[in-house]
Amino acid sequence: MLNKEKYLSSETFDKDISLIYNELDGDIRKTQRWNATIERSALIITDLQNYFLSPGSHAFIPSAPAIIFNVQKLADLFRKNNRPVIFTKHVNTKENAASMAYWWKDLIPDEAPSAAIIENLILPGDTILQKNQYDAFHETRLEAILKENNVLYPVICGVMANLCCETTTRSAFVRGFRPVMPVDATAAYNREFHLATFRNLGFGFSPLMTSKKVIDTLRK
Repeated sequence: MLNKEKYLSSETFDKDISLIYNELDGDIRKTQRWNATIERSALIITDLQNYFLSPGSHAFIPSAPAIIFNVQKLADLFRKNNRPVIFTKHVNTKENAASMAYWWKDLIPDEAPSAAIIENLILPGDTILQKNQYDAFHETRLEAILKENNVLYPVICGVMANLCCETTTRSAFVRGFRPVMPVDATAAYNREFHLATFRNLGFGFSPLMTSKKVIDTLRK
C-alpha cells in the first residue's frame, strides 16, 4: 500500500531538509559543480495544481505545501532578472493519456477545478505549459522555449519529485541541458521516494543543491 506521510512541515522545514540533505550528502561521493548563470537559466515549476495541493483531493501530497515558500523565492529571482518562469499543468484526455490511463486509471481533465494551478503563484509574464506525460518535454514546446531563451541551466521544482520532476530532469539532461532540481523545492508522497529520487539524480543528472545554493550561484 502507498504510504503517504508529512515528512516536510512548514514548522520544522529547515530541520527536515537538513536531515535529508545530510543523509544524501553522505551517499553521493561525487558532486558535479553547477556553474550556472542567471542569463542562461530558466525556472520550470511542475504541476502545482489543486489535484496535488488541495487537502480534499485523493492525490494530495502532504509535504507539498511546505515547499511553496522556496518555489516562490526561486520564481522571484527569475522574474526580477527577466528570465523565464514556466509552469507546467498536467492534464489528460483519453486520446493523449497513453500509459498514464493504464497505470493510474484516474485522469485530470483540463476543465476540472482540480487541474487549476493553485492560487497566488502565477504572475503576468509567466508561461503556462500543458503536458500529458511525466516528461514536460514530451510533445510540448518546452525545449523550443528554452532554446529561444538561450537556456542551458534549467531549474526544475514542484511535484511529484519522483515522477514528473525527476523524469523532466532526466529528459533535460539527455537533451543536452544541465539541469538542477533543488532538494528543498520538491515533494513526494513520502520521504523514501524523496531520498530515492535524489540518490539517483545526484549520481548522474543533477548536482545536490538546496534552493539557497541555487539562488546564491545565480546571484554571482
